Amino acid sequence: MRFNLVDRLLDFEPGQRIRLVKNLTLAEEYLADHFPTFPVMPGVLMLETLVEAGAWLLRFTDDFRHSVIVLREARNVKYGNFMEPGRSLVVTAEIAEMREDKPEVTFKGKGEMDGASTVSAKFTLTRYNLRDRNPALERVDRRIVEHLRGVAMALKGELSQE
Repeated sequence: MRFNLVDRLLDFEPGQRIRLVKNLTLAEEYLADHFPTFPVMPGVLMLETLVEAGAWLLRFTDDFRHSVIVLREARNVKYGNFMEPGRSLVVTAEIAEMREDKPEVTFKGKGEMDGASTVSAKFTLTRYNLRDRNPALERVDRRIVEHLRGVAMALKGELSQE
């Protein structure tokens, strides 16, 4: 992933749920095109914030066991209010179905702005390591996990203030 939409971890319960926040600012480059006279967060990016929340919950739950977590399916996606710059989107993802013998995990997710619904969906993520498909990629898996652990520290606010 080239960018992260979520800005800060609010709370989480491993194996159950996570809450994160996305602060939307006019500095988001996609707002120049969506829409120039009425900038709002695109619906697909609101859905992506739910997917990112689910992926972080899996990483924390599995102690970063998998380097790759991707969206497999999104169902019942519903959009509510527009998300304008200067507002915060609070996203919650809850595990609906997870089995240790399966790489797929199903979530219920929702995004709210000041208590009003902006997006909700049921979605399935799948997780794997690159080395499972090509053993020569084990070093790449390690680099990805190391990077994600650093991002997790920033989301949790654990980076030292130097």
